[in-house]
Amino acid sequence: MDRIIDTATQRRRQLRYWLLGLGALAALLAAGWGLRAALQPSLRRADLLTATVETGDVDATLTAAGTVIAAREVVITSPIQSTVRRVALAVGARVRPGQLILELDKDLAASSLAKLDDEQLRNQDKNSQLQLTLARSLTDLQAQQQGQDLKVSSLQSALRDEQHLLTIGGGTAEAVRQAELNLRTARLEAQRLRQQLANQRLASAADRRELGYTVSMQQRSIAEQAAKLRQADISSQLPGVLTWVNDNLGSTVQAGDALARVADLSRYRVRATLADAYADQLHPGDAVLVRLGPGTDLRGTVASISPAVDKGVVTFYATLANDHHPALRANLRADVYVITRAHRGVQRLHNGPFYQGGQEQAVFVLAGGRAVRRVVHFGDSNTDYVQVISGLRKGEEVITSDTKSFVDTPELRVE
Repeated sequence: MDRIIDTATQRRRQLRYWLLGLGALAALLAAGWGLRAALQPSLRRADLLTATVETGDVDATLTAAGTVIAAREVVITSPIQSTVRRVALAVGARVRPGQLILELDKDLAASSLAKLDDEQLRNQDKNSQLQLTLARSLTDLQAQQQGQDLKVSSLQSALRDEQHLLTIGGGTAEAVRQAELNLRTARLEAQRLRQQLANQRLASAADRRELGYTVSMQQRSIAEQAAKLRQADISSQLPGVLTWVNDNLGSTVQAGDALARVADLSRYRVRATLADAYADQLHPGDAVLVRLGPGTDLRGTVASISPAVDKGVVTFYATLANDHHPALRANLRADVYVITRAHRGVQRLHNGPFYQGGQEQAVFVLAGGRAVRRVVHFGDSNTDYVQVISGLRKGEEVITSDTKSFVDTPELRVE
């Protein structure tokens, strides 16, 4: 026979069911949380690169490859066609102004100078002969003119006589006309001779000037050849260090060929190359930062830009504010950063593998053992820093390691 279960027993049973249900729900939640934790990606803190958002300066830069060169360098060229006879100094030697570096064979140049001297003597002899010829021609013309003037005077007297005879009836009109004709003819001839004499004087002066020019030009050629002969003993007017010399004894060199280079290694500048795609952003006077190595940065300015593009690159030269820094060495490689824009007192973050170069990008911010994904708006950047426009606050710590594989993950565990 069924009995009615008392109220207390029913309450105990109901409480047990509730407890069993809550326990099952708690176990289910714990299992879900454990599964979520097991499936959530995690990172080891020791493997991460991080940086803290700070306030500072950010310069937008163009990156160029640079080489340190001497501020002043003299290229000494051959003044004549010759051969290398003797090398007096080796590369690396100190050079004083006027000190012999290299000696060329002077025989060919001396022979050319002697030939020029002989030609000058011949020109001077021609000048003397021309002077005599011109003087003789002028003397002959002057004598002819004087004779013609006498003839004109004689014909004038004859005309007066015929005119007198005609007045007294002792002559004829025909004789007078003939005397007038003879006088006019003589005057025309005298005028022709005077003009010829004037032309001859002008022509003689022109011939003398022409020969004088020839003698003068020849004299300059002699002086130039003599100077080249003296310069065959190669020296430098710039004190410095011999950085290169043509030490191939007996080799033939043409006039204008480089023989040696002397550099003043107490001062330096930088020659840099930049891709021509950025040439329109490069201007003389732009500030540059020259990085010789970790912790060695030198400031300078763009001094000049080559107008030609060679193999897709533009070459420019930069002067340094501290052009005698101890770390500077000739032909030393350096990274050159041309500053195109400067931002002062802005939020910034150390550059690293995380930065992809865009204006908006997702980053992971560390907070309480987690790395939370956040979209950040970046501005200008350089190799050291990235400008933070929005999305981060000063003092927040950001993962700067490469996190591209977690770009779609909202949160990461950091162990």
